[in-house]
Amino acid sequence: MNDIKILKQTATEIEFEIEDESHGVCNALRHILMKDEDVEFAVYNIDHPLTGKPIMTIKTNGADPKAALKRAAEELKKESESFKQLIEENL
Repeated sequence: MNDIKILKQTATEIEFEIEDESHGVCNALRHILMKDEDVEFAVYNIDHPLTGKPIMTIKTNGADPKAALKRAAEELKKESESFKQLIEENL
């Protein structure tokens, strides 16, 4: 199971590091976050492609950034399950 380490947190911003993840999950999560009307921006960076750990920052317009992250994670889970079902039905 991957760990999330919170590096910085305020009422409207959270910065965290994700163990053992790559661009795929981070980019999908960022994409979903940017659809959220409460999110001003969501970005991530991986310093080194082989050894770097993704660091993601979420800034909101006053809403709880942890709540926005939880909503985005649930949406990503739903989309992943739908995609898995589509593959299973068609292959």
